[in-house]
Amino acid sequence: MDTRLKRQRAADRHVTNHHVTNHRVTNHRAAAPESSADAPDQNDRLKLGTLDGHLGYFLRRLQVTVFKDFIRTLAPMDVRPAQYSVLLLIEANPGRSQAAIGQAIDIERARLARLLHVLEGRGWIERRAANGDGRSHSLYLTRAGEKALMRIKALAARHEAWLADTLGSKRRSQLMDHLKEFG
Repeated sequence: MDTRLKRQRAADRHVTNHHVTNHRVTNHRAAAPESSADAPDQNDRLKLGTLDGHLGYFLRRLQVTVFKDFIRTLAPMDVRPAQYSVLLLIEANPGRSQAAIGQAIDIERARLARLLHVLEGRGWIERRAANGDGRSHSLYLTRAGEKALMRIKALAARHEAWLADTLGSKRRSQLMDHLKEFG
């Protein structure tokens, strides 16, 4: 980066981060309150503004909450949500192609390949060349994968019980019904 540009950015940060007397500083950063009496209480909950009407925002918040508990609950098996989904799909569809599994959970090919490499390295799955096509692979659980998945499912059941307790069984069931319409 050009030295003059670095100096200018440093000067801009200096002006923005310090209170300037008798001068009004106008830039793209928010101005600091005039006094601490005007400052918002940092313990107050943030107002959402129009974000309060965005379904996507609340779906994302729910996803974050669900994933945090899932990861915490399944920590003994060191399994992430996408890995769990792939294991369940392979169990339900032995011999199906990587492409079919990837499409089912809408995961990009490169990410799926890395995920499968991890599961294969743990000895939980195996990839076999598809009939006559060395470019395509069929996926299978190994015996070790079947055993691991039994333990993983038990932990996942605890997570699902937590969700039912948190949401209430009826609300959980309703939410599942609505979301299944999209999946």
